Amino acid sequence: MKIKSLLLGSAAAFAAVSGAQAADAIVAAEPEPVEYVRVCDAYGTGYFYIPGTETCLKIGGYLRFEVGFGAGDGYDNNGPGGGGGEDWETHTRAHVSFDAKSDTEYGTLTSRIVLEANRFSGGPFGSSGAEFVGAGNSAFGTEDSMFIDEAYIDLAGFRAGRFASWWDNDFSGESDLMTGIDTKWNAIRYEYDSDSFNAGLSFEDLGSNFDNDNNGLGIDAMVGGKAGGFTWQVYGGYDADAQEGSVTARIGAEIGPGLFELAGLYSSGPNTYYEASEWAVIAQYALKINDKFTFTPEVQYAGRIREADDEYHGGNMWRAGATLDYKIVDNLTLHTAATYVAENHDFPGTDDSHYVEGFVRLERDF
Repeated sequence: MKIKSLLLGSAAAFAAVSGAQAADAIVAAEPEPVEYVRVCDAYGTGYFYIPGTETCLKIGGYLRFEVGFGAGDGYDNNGPGGGGGEDWETHTRAHVSFDAKSDTEYGTLTSRIVLEANRFSGGPFGSSGAEFVGAGNSAFGTEDSMFIDEAYIDLAGFRAGRFASWWDNDFSGESDLMTGIDTKWNAIRYEYDSDSFNAGLSFEDLGSNFDNDNNGLGIDAMVGGKAGGFTWQVYGGYDADAQEGSVTARIGAEIGPGLFELAGLYSSGPNTYYEASEWAVIAQYALKINDKFTFTPEVQYAGRIREADDEYHGGNMWRAGATLDYKIVDNLTLHTAATYVAENHDFPGTDDSHYVEGFVRLERDF
């Protein structure tokens, strides 16, 4: 009897163990915990941690649709030389940016990628006596494009890649002409930036805009500062391809409900940084009417303007206009601009030109 009881007990114990092992074999593994996107507030709003890393990423940009318009000598379709530009044209732009930041022992490591695509309809054709037609009409173009607008690495004040130069920071109004052929290049620069003072030096690959076959090196420098509501900045560039240089000095001051800005430019000869004239003076006042409206009148006088032979002569140019910005809702703005231009030429066979140009733009930022 004892042996029988022992055998039955052993069998029951074995069955229990076997059953437990069988049950363990079919139990599903616990799911891996999901790492949801975390907000990164160390670098401002809009950043989030890339899952599994300590790198913060921000995605932004804007979508723009605009209608450009023009009337007068520069837009006379029956003008000299077979016609001027279109009376009106349309333009759509998609602009997307990716900013990545992370902390290192040398400070914040930043990389930025900006992609842009443009689609034009209509635009200039033929020719006219106007040398600067289209400068105040951002829809005035025919070449559709998709390209890298910016792509650079930044650490401890050093930056390398393709990025906007100091010449890209023109006035907020849309009537001025204070930049050159381009404002973004492949470059290497260092910039010291504090709350009240900044300075920098940049070496830029400008390409070969003037066919002198010396690699298009540009040397660009800047110094500036601010104190309360007053700002100042001086920047200048030397174009080794053109063997010419340009310099801009500007100030800004908060006066009443708006910001007044004044700039002076000098150029030794047409070059990539600035090519419109030997010298120019520009003034604007950005009046903030209320939270939705900003009205910006602007005027520019340029002496010894560039002529058809790409040299400065005794002519001059007046530019006067206004820009109205209206915030429809958050991140959606209507921009309207109109500019009157008077080109008074001093070159054989070139007539003076008087015209009005501008645009109406709808822009959604994100």
